[in-house]
Amino acid sequence: MAGHGAEEHPHGADRLCEAGDRVYSRAVRRGRVARRDAEPVPCLLELALLHPDPDDMDWLVPTSPQEVMTRLLRGMYDEVSASQRRVGSAVAAFEWYAGLGHQVRPAGPAAEGPAIRVLDGLARIQAAMDEATQACTTEVLTVQPGGIRREAELSEGLHRALALRGRGVRMRDLYTHVARHGQGLLTYLELMGDAVEARTLDEVIDRLILFDRTVAFIPANTDRTMALELRHPAIVAYLVTVFERLWRLAIPLTAPLPDTGIEGISHREQSIAALLAEGHQDAVIAERLGISVRTCRAHIARLSETLGAASRTQLGVRIAQAGLDGPPGGAASPPLGVPGVPGRESRTAR
Repeated sequence: MAGHGAEEHPHGADRLCEAGDRVYSRAVRRGRVARRDAEPVPCLLELALLHPDPDDMDWLVPTSPQEVMTRLLRGMYDEVSASQRRVGSAVAAFEWYAGLGHQVRPAGPAAEGPAIRVLDGLARIQAAMDEATQACTTEVLTVQPGGIRREAELSEGLHRALALRGRGVRMRDLYTHVARHGQGLLTYLELMGDAVEARTLDEVIDRLILFDRTVAFIPANTDRTMALELRHPAIVAYLVTVFERLWRLAIPLTAPLPDTGIEGISHREQSIAALLAEGHQDAVIAERLGISVRTCRAHIARLSETLGAASRTQLGVRIAQAGLDGPPGGAASPPLGVPGVPGRESRTAR
């Protein structure tokens, strides 16, 4: 029986393996079974379903099914009793911690609510945003990725924006350069007047909304049906710093984007060329710049034509030769790897 052990038969008497079932059933029917026939199923001996025949050690006799059932029921009873004891202990501990929670009142900003709260579902997100809007008195900072903003998206938060404007709250919004071509955004900014200042970059971080530099909202999943409400001072301060650095790199929406200085190459195509040089695929470039994959590929085709490249490999070489593979002057990328470095501000959009 060497080489056979419980590791090869990881089960109990309540769920016998197929081979164990056959041998035990045969032993019950016949009253005993040869020891050699039970060698492939050592689990039957380990579980005490078979035991040596005292009259002939070459044979094994079965434990009666009634005794096995009694043993199983006793084990189940013991497990249920242990579970009940664990549940009782958990309830007692819960009540003890709950009692402590009533006795201690958090101090400072934490007293207003948890430092990080998960908002599951659009209804909860909207309710939390409305609550933060009502409490806001000074400033709102937002980052809005995704290219041209749909009018439905702008209308969704219009009531909050109007309420903020009515209380004299200042708003600063960051968009991608592509957003400049959306009529809905221009109409929204005209409606809000000088209460909102907008700037744009080649690409921005994911959506971010900051109220009074005390509470922030960021997406918690890709389809934005979940969000995080952040009130931890260190986290909020970090996000404010990220926003301010991006803001300094961005170009005011009211200012035109300067010409690239390279004939036939638009600002967007120069941005695409830099991302191609970094090795990104078309879909990734499109997402980062807030354009469709089809539009991205049209720009790549124009780049190839302008630079005289007959293949993607040759295009990469021509991009490097033209100095389009990075920001002019070798300027470093901003924190968090967010593009939009100084030097790219001297380009124009198509």
